[in-house]
Formats: sequence, C-alpha cells, structure tokens
Amino acid sequence: MPRRVSGTDAELAPALIAWQRVHGRHALPWQRSRDPYHVWLSEVMLQQTQVSTVLGYYERFLARFADVAALAAAHEDEVLALWSGLGYYSRARNLHRCAQAVVARHGGQFPRSAPSLAELPGIGRSTAAAIAAFCFGERVAILDGNVKRVLTRVLGIADDLAQARHERALWAVAQSLLPHGVEAGDSGAGAAPGAIQAYTQGLMDLGATLCTPRKPACDACPWAGPCVARAEGRPEAYPVKTRKLKRGTRSHALLWLLRGDAAARQVWLVQKPAQGVWAGLWTLPEYEDEAALDAATADWPGEGRWLPPFKHVLTHLDWTLQPCVWQLPVSWPDSPADSLPSVEAMLPAGRWWAVDDALAAGLPAPIRKLLQAGPPL
Repeated sequence: MPRRVSGTDAELAPALIAWQRVHGRHALPWQRSRDPYHVWLSEVMLQQTQVSTVLGYYERFLARFADVAALAAAHEDEVLALWSGLGYYSRARNLHRCAQAVVARHGGQFPRSAPSLAELPGIGRSTAAAIAAFCFGERVAILDGNVKRVLTRVLGIADDLAQARHERALWAVAQSLLPHGVEAGDSGAGAAPGAIQAYTQGLMDLGATLCTPRKPACDACPWAGPCVARAEGRPEAYPVKTRKLKRGTRSHALLWLLRGDAAARQVWLVQKPAQGVWAGLWTLPEYEDEAALDAATADWPGEGRWLPPFKHVLTHLDWTLQPCVWQLPVSWPDSPADSLPSVEAMLPAGRWWAVDDALAAGLPAPIRKLLQAGPPL
C-alpha cells in the first residue's frame, strides 16, 4: 500500500451488492429504520458483541429510552443497569455522554456527516461512517474489525496493521472501493444512497457470516474469485497485526454481606471508581485475598461461608473471584446499639441495598448472577 484501484477492484462493489440483496441479513431490527439514533445504538452495542446477544438489549433500550433525549435525561446508573451483561461498560458510559452531547450541542438531532459525527464522545471514525452511510447515504467507508479482515484477505494486504501508517493506508483503500453509479438511477455525482447502504451492509454481513476469523466459508463468498488469501490457501493469515494484547491475571475475595431475613434481605454494595474494570458499577466489596477478608471480619457477629471460586474472563484479564457469604444475625443489633455502625465503619464505602433494588442497578454480570441465585445459607 498505497495501491491503485484496478479493473478487478472496480468489480468488487457490484458483486457484493448483488450478493447482499439475496443472501445478506435483512431482518435485524435496526435495519427497519434510518433513524440515526437506532443505527448508532446498534453500532455501539455490536462492538465486540455477537448479534444474538445484542438483540434483546437493543429492544429493551428502545423500550426504556425511545429517543436520544430520553437517554440523555436518564441517570447513568439506569443506563448501566440496562447494559449489565453486555460487558465493555465504557461503551455504555460513552453512549450516555454522547446522547447528552447530541442534545446539548445539536438540539437532539444527530449531525449528518461522518466528520461531524466523529466529533461526538465515544463515536469513532468507523461508527460515524456507518451512521452517515446508512442514514444519510454519505459515500464514506467503514473499517471495523470485520471489514479489515475482509479487505486484507481479498486484496492480499499483508502490512502490519499495528502500525498506524498501514491502517491509514487501508482506510484509503476502503474509501477507493466504494461504489460509483452501480445502480440504475444514479447520477454522475456519486452512488445513490441505496448502493452505499447495500455495499456497507454487505461488508458487515460478509465479515460476520462468511469471512469469519476461523474456517471462512470461501466457497459461498461473492469475492472468492479475486480473493488473494483464498488463492494462497491461507485466509486465516490475514489481517496481520503483530502487537498482541497481553493478558493478565488477578484474584480477589468478595464479601457478600447480608442483613435481614429472606423476606427483607439487604446486601452491602460499593460503587467502583470511574476508571478501571467495572468502572461506575455497583459490586460486592473486594479484598486482596481470603486472609484479608478473614482479618476484616474477625470480630463480626454472624458467620461467613466460603463459596467455590470462579473465573471471570475479560478481554485483557483472567480474574479469579472467591465469594464469602456473611449473614448478620436477623435479630441483630439488639445490643449494643452501635454494633451496626461499627461494622459499617469497617466496610469499604457503600450502602445497603434491597436485593430487588440492587438487581435493577448497574451490576457486573457475575455479581448479578450471584444475587439472582441467592445465598446458599
């Protein structure tokens, strides 16, 4: 790279559009609308998440936040609660901040161009392009992970995308491949909105359904003929990105502290800082290890019970968590009168939650699972 568009390259867009019309995905709920709020919401949810997982979350979000103004007016805790289980919670916080920016800066109307959309919080270049292409017919390229894989395979681009200059060059290639006048009725000024939308959706569909990271279905691909990676017999060698994410390990003990009887049980939760893993979510207090938790609870009334540890797998981290359920006596504190405040003073800053209220708050998925299952007392 850089490279010039060849005659073969010019045939790619018509072939992909024809394939998308027949074999692409057409029944996804966000495809029924050209409302930029709907498209934006789906694009953010689909980042690093399977379509099958997103469907339910998408419908629940729209049921609660019908438009960008409703989302902007919500409390962040409610947004995080509806997001719980989707992971990558920075997406939810950026979603909320972006909605507020659209209302404050643009009167609740999304900008109509990709460069203007990319100025909003949390909207990257590819997401901005998707909104502009699908909603406004702008001739602008997307370049998410799926599209990088498709284009580098088809064109045989073996440059290391960990280097910014190679990724910039791939953006230029992606833009050069966009359709020009491929549908009847196009004007000389560029492709009709239908062509841009079909081509963009086709790229997404191709990467999601056929040109997958492992075992791609090359025989069904509309670009199988000119595909360099297929001719080489090594499609899984693309894209090339040498900088690998280093995985870490971590372990903590969790204090699942309860008070009250089964009919009115409450749990002590703490809110995570604004930065880091589970940022802004409510969770059980964490201790460095079992010994630290044992030392903190040594003189407490009631009793604790250790549960089996479990592993929570994050993109960059394998996190081993071991919960300890501690039930304070139901009749406590009868005396002394200051027993409860003395216990609370030894806890990380937080508050008591009724379990049903906690489940309606922003909880990490494994903590939600624990609270839903209930303590094995």
